[in-house]
Amino acid sequence: MDTTLPAQAPEPAVARRAFVLAAVCLAALCMPLSFTGPAIALPAIAADLHGTPLALAWITNAFMLSFGGCLMVAGALADRYGRKRVFLLGLGVFSAAALALAAAPGIVWLDVLRAVQGLGCAMALSSGLAALAQEFDGPARARAFSLIGTAFGTGLAFGPFLAGTLITHTGWRAIFIGTAVAGLAALLAAALAMRESRDPQAQGVDWPGALTFTGALSLFTYGLLQAPDSGWSSAASLGLLGGAALLLAIFIRVERRAARPMLDLTLFRLPAFAGVQLLAAAPAFSFVVLLVLLPARFIGIEGYSALEAGRMMIALSAPMLVLPVLAGMAAQRLAAAHICASGLLLAAGGLLWLSTCAPGQSPATLIGPLLLIGCGISLPWGLMDGLAISVVPVERAGMAAGIFNTTRVAGESLALAIVSALLGTLAMAALGKVSGLAPEQAALAAPFLALGELRHAGELLPQAGAAELAQAYGAAFRHLLYVLASITTASALLILAFLRHPTGAATDAAALPACKAQQ
Repeated sequence: MDTTLPAQAPEPAVARRAFVLAAVCLAALCMPLSFTGPAIALPAIAADLHGTPLALAWITNAFMLSFGGCLMVAGALADRYGRKRVFLLGLGVFSAAALALAAAPGIVWLDVLRAVQGLGCAMALSSGLAALAQEFDGPARARAFSLIGTAFGTGLAFGPFLAGTLITHTGWRAIFIGTAVAGLAALLAAALAMRESRDPQAQGVDWPGALTFTGALSLFTYGLLQAPDSGWSSAASLGLLGGAALLLAIFIRVERRAARPMLDLTLFRLPAFAGVQLLAAAPAFSFVVLLVLLPARFIGIEGYSALEAGRMMIALSAPMLVLPVLAGMAAQRLAAAHICASGLLLAAGGLLWLSTCAPGQSPATLIGPLLLIGCGISLPWGLMDGLAISVVPVERAGMAAGIFNTTRVAGESLALAIVSALLGTLAMAALGKVSGLAPEQAALAAPFLALGELRHAGELLPQAGAAELAQAYGAAFRHLLYVLASITTASALLILAFLRHPTGAATDAAALPACKAQQ
């Protein structure tokens, strides 16, 4: 059983829960804003602070890496020391880092502070979702988590447009001030309304597991990001990727031996639990990576302004405002597996459609595929958080939220690193087909071209015209979309198989410790 301390204020239960839900939704709104805003601002940041392609890539990846790497630790801390305490601390760290980012003097400071901001997000998200699981039951809990999905959708839908507006009128630093204000508002609402709750059986944090997991994720991400520049077979790449594999093996061994592991590997014996983790990672390759790649293409290759790029991104993310809630309602009559798999297949179709849109075409030609991708990914988006909590006993809600969101955010971080490296490699191959370019020149310019920095790539390749460079980027982007569509289709089929019988997962999960003890 979970313990919940008495409320400190004599507010009616319904009103208090509404404030708690509002606080968590506002915190959830901050997270996509913190992700999509810097993606739109990247060209402006590059022009202001400069930096290598690797340093610029870390503006996004440092946030996602810290976010994903700390979620399970944050969930364990929330279960042991209190969900409210960790939620408030996380929002405080997030808001302070956002204010510091607004005054960052250089690219290195920006990267470091983005990692700190990701830590605050991890603490707020894992503890906030666990707190909601204690506040609501049954259909009310499903509705609450659907609203969380809507909050995420609102941030995704309007984050790029808001960022473009702020950059156009006040500069890129204003996007961090905006997220800091929203984070402080959520902190105030939670401080007034949220009750403290914890897991009485929670023990100490599994630090060996936490450190080896975060280390493996960090080395793997860094290895992927620098590989296109140093070479996939270079000593640096092989050393980083090999170190990541070694730490991952140590992590698995540590978790198998721990009495109370950070990641209970026995849960993966449940098909529904494994399916939910796959569902958490699937949108990374079909949707999340586009939130970073498309603004770079629109601004750097197509020549859009930051505001115009933000408007175009609304077509991709606007379905998040409505469809997650409708998917939650439809799940009362239709199997969640069918809804999720159908959505991912729609997204795969949208990716293939988008691959036919070469740079330089009318913006109107992009609206259809972007809407289809957004509609497809919105269907599983509204079901994921509720499914994550439902497959384990309620007293392990903090751990379940931590595992699920670690899978989701770590998957997004890895997907960004993988896709960035792949796009850089494909851009290098495309530049190799341009007559008159030496392989060394193509290798030097490809990372800039992959980031949409057409001007920098042109400065490094004066013998190649802008049209040739844009054509090379278009070929690389098209082949990348083929890969993303294939991954999304495979994910849909696997999820359909794993989530066939999710209803009894929580009961099975409760029985796993007993089964393990008998072995």
